[in-house]
Amino acid sequence: MQTPAIEMKGITKIYPNGVVANKDVDFSVDYGEIHAVMGENGAGKSTLMKMLFGLEKIDKGEVLFEGRPVRINSPAEAINLKIGMVHQEFMLVPSLTVSENMMLREEPKKGIFINRAKAVEETRRIARMYQLPIDPDTRVEDLPVGMKQRVEILKALYRGARILILDEPTAVLTPQETEELFRQLILLKEHGHTVIFISHKIREVKQICDRITIMKNGQSMGVYDVKDITESDISRLMVGREVKMDLEKKQARPRDVVLRVEHLYHGYGEGKLKVNDVSFTVRSGEILGIAGVEGNGQRELLECITGLRPIQRGKIRIKRHDVSGMSIRNIRDIAKTAYIPQDRLLFGVASEATIKENLLANRLSDPEISKAGIVKEKQLTRKSRELIREFTVKCDSEKQTVDMLSGGNIQKVVVARELSMPRDLIVIDQPSRGIDIGATKFIHEKIFELRDRDAAILISSADLAEIMELSDSLIVMYEGEIAAYFKSLQGITEETLGEYMLGIKKQTPEEIKEAFYEQ
Repeated sequence: MQTPAIEMKGITKIYPNGVVANKDVDFSVDYGEIHAVMGENGAGKSTLMKMLFGLEKIDKGEVLFEGRPVRINSPAEAINLKIGMVHQEFMLVPSLTVSENMMLREEPKKGIFINRAKAVEETRRIARMYQLPIDPDTRVEDLPVGMKQRVEILKALYRGARILILDEPTAVLTPQETEELFRQLILLKEHGHTVIFISHKIREVKQICDRITIMKNGQSMGVYDVKDITESDISRLMVGREVKMDLEKKQARPRDVVLRVEHLYHGYGEGKLKVNDVSFTVRSGEILGIAGVEGNGQRELLECITGLRPIQRGKIRIKRHDVSGMSIRNIRDIAKTAYIPQDRLLFGVASEATIKENLLANRLSDPEISKAGIVKEKQLTRKSRELIREFTVKCDSEKQTVDMLSGGNIQKVVVARELSMPRDLIVIDQPSRGIDIGATKFIHEKIFELRDRDAAILISSADLAEIMELSDSLIVMYEGEIAAYFKSLQGITEETLGEYMLGIKKQTPEEIKEAFYEQ
């Protein structure tokens, strides 16, 4: 019987607050396989992989590398064992070239100086070896997302990685880039490398992986050959029940214009415009989606609308309010706007405050919660517990601080706060990032429910399947501009959208103008 490349036995991890992230987990991978690790939010899959890469300490259990016991207390020790990790948020220096990023901290020297020619030569050698072509002299900031990910993979391979951990690798890719990534992973497998594929996308796991380890409540639910397990089986093992994502979506009935964005510009002085002459409207009872490869202005656009970024030119109106220079608080309160940001920790929560305080931060003037400026503590506690139950926030109590929650549960706190009050405009950036399939279905249902109550909803998502499922109409952004507008998504495929997202196609100005509804 073949000795596994890596074997983790009886792994237990308990955080200082008493949360059991992993309990007696066994996990192993062989050379020459693509092995998926799946589980709902808080299942323990990320913690397990962080321990394998030395980002977290193991409390109990042992790790065997090619059959011999090892200790992995840091990423440097993991790299010495030929383990590499590509994080969801890339760890590249944008202003440096591909070869400079590849060789960072391991630069070839000529005397006391860095041998740049040798660095370029080594980059080309590794790229040729693994059939992953790339220009060593291009600055990383000028690369599309898929090529940035390629640099991360090449960087790990240059450092000798034979076991590669990929954390949600397709989360920011177009369909075309995803297919190219899968081609690369199959080549790595054929070279005898191991790929550990952390993902929540069941169809992709079925397409690319050989085996799957399913996690639930910090424990392994078993290891399965992908060919022998169905999508519904995987879903049931992950969440304890079968979750069908086919949602009932009523026909949209858009009415009055709620959000009006006219000739918006943002980003002067930053090299190139992040938002370049963008105009569109969103009506009540409508979900307008924004598709695009990350880094093409979607995030900046939403942050301009919600007051987080200044606009250089143009106008933004929410109903009768010109919010172009309005404060964040006034946009929320006067213009009745809810916002779920992409960066939950930075803009979505006060991480050292309690769950209760975060859930009800926007309700302190609500007569149900306070009277004459005095907070009704009992009502505050009751309401926070209601929201925790409704949005299935996994926590000890409402008094727990947010920084003790997993990323997915932090997302649920933000979603619960923002979607539980009546708002005219709801702006959502990456609605399901970092949360499990059951919670995703719940949030999607909530979005449809709010649309059917006449809210105007603007959503950006890097997940094309999600944005197509949610949207009534859609704009595609490329290099800060609207590249396409679709009044309806009937007959539109992910591949079609991918061509606009990559800049291969662009609609005529007349077609794009239809995104702005004249009332």
